[in-house]
Amino acid sequence: MTVLERFSVDDRVVIVTGASSGLGVAFAKGFVEAGARVVLAARRADKLEETAALIDSLGGTSLTVVADISDPEQAGALMDSAMGEFGQVDVLINNAGIGTAVPAVHETPEQFRSVVNINLNGSYWAAQAAGRVMQPGSSIVNISSILGSTSAGLPQAAYSASKAAIGGLTRDLAQQWGRRKGIRVNAIAPGYFATQMTQEYPDGYPPAIGPRLVLGRTGDPEELAATAIWLASPASSYVTGQTIVVDGGVTIM
Repeated sequence: MTVLERFSVDDRVVIVTGASSGLGVAFAKGFVEAGARVVLAARRADKLEETAALIDSLGGTSLTVVADISDPEQAGALMDSAMGEFGQVDVLINNAGIGTAVPAVHETPEQFRSVVNINLNGSYWAAQAAGRVMQPGSSIVNISSILGSTSAGLPQAAYSASKAAIGGLTRDLAQQWGRRKGIRVNAIAPGYFATQMTQEYPDGYPPAIGPRLVLGRTGDPEELAATAIWLASPASSYVTGQTIVVDGGVTIM
């Protein structure tokens, strides 16, 4: 295998959770452009169909599954659907997530629990279900955030806590499944990428973090998709248990 061939994800079956909007769409599009087949999973059927239409326009192969991965049974059913359609699951992009920007003294227990339930618990249930069907050489990529290790001027206790926990989850699954199952588990910690979630931020943000953007700009979702493709490919075959920061330099300031 040449170095260039190591970057190939041709014909791999890639599950993307949270594929109905934002970065999930970018991940799905990127993997299809790189030659993979994708399983699109999210809670919103109408938005999933929009993503599926995009994949069709690119000549890609996809399967749409409506699923709430915070429910272990639905996470398992997602894997069953992928296996039934394609006979394999090679990559899981654990992208589904929500966020709040609520001051800590005002955040309700329901708000906090809902964020943790989807961002952390959902990532675990999806990974657990994937780990049961994946073969050696497979890859799980959890989507964390730089807010798991730094702050950005917004009150996001639930979101930050859930994303910090993703790092620990990633390391533990990597050590459990590396030698025994041959499954690599890594995470990506994005910085500021314009998405539907960030559109809900208050006025003046992200310019407030402008001085911390070492590269002088916010991120392009295709740059994040490219990182995920690398982590899913044999090019990163000796990388596991790591959180790869993709933030334009924010966390070095």
